[in-house]
Amino acid sequence: MAGGAEHGASSGGINAHPMDQFIVKPLFGDESLGLFTVTNQTLWLAVGVLFAFLLLALPTRNATLVPGRMQSVAESLYMFVRKMVADILGEDGAKFFPYIFTVFMFILIANVAGLIPASFTPTAHIAVTGVLALIVFISVTVIGFMRHGLHFISLFWVSSAPTVALRCVLFLIELISYFVRPLSHSVRLAGNMMAGHAVLKVFAAFVPALGILGVVPIAAMTGIFALELLVACVQAYIFTILTCVYLKDALHLH
Repeated sequence: MAGGAEHGASSGGINAHPMDQFIVKPLFGDESLGLFTVTNQTLWLAVGVLFAFLLLALPTRNATLVPGRMQSVAESLYMFVRKMVADILGEDGAKFFPYIFTVFMFILIANVAGLIPASFTPTAHIAVTGVLALIVFISVTVIGFMRHGLHFISLFWVSSAPTVALRCVLFLIELISYFVRPLSHSVRLAGNMMAGHAVLKVFAAFVPALGILGVVPIAAMTGIFALELLVACVQAYIFTILTCVYLKDALHLH
């Protein structure tokens, strides 16, 4: 599942390689990777964009007052993210909604598409989630300085602390935690996607090894797959809501 399972029956044991599904491989030519090499990751990033177009653009191109099934799905996703942005950022969030909605849909579709057998999960790679997190971090920092100037640094100054010495210590801690944001933001998403897919592949390797009792790991895989589907949606939500929270810090210095 999510990349397929490799089984070794020659020795009668279990030969599971759960991390093989995350290897980036060229689609054409030799095994070498260059700057412009088309890989399985490139393919599934493009598939994610195509899925987003099919899910959002086509059903709403000829929108009707009484929405059909696909139009209802597209509008529900739109309103879900719109309400999230409005609740956290208020009126200031309207100008950032297109970007936040794009991030949410990209991560959601990439996560869910990665559950398709023999597929590839781009968001299980820190190279992908790291870029997304860095874009958020740099954007938030630039917006903060553009809106508040050097007063943006007051975000790290805990004025409620009783002594200046404690405020200086807390300033350093807050500054470090701010620069750690891209790491935690990206690792959380990549780690959750990688862990679940690896567990699915391990259970898949038990199926042929157990013979008739292979129905047990199949049943377990069914439950894990349902959990992974939930995790795929929740992780897209978490990444998006953290983006909104970081933007709120930059806008209002909370």
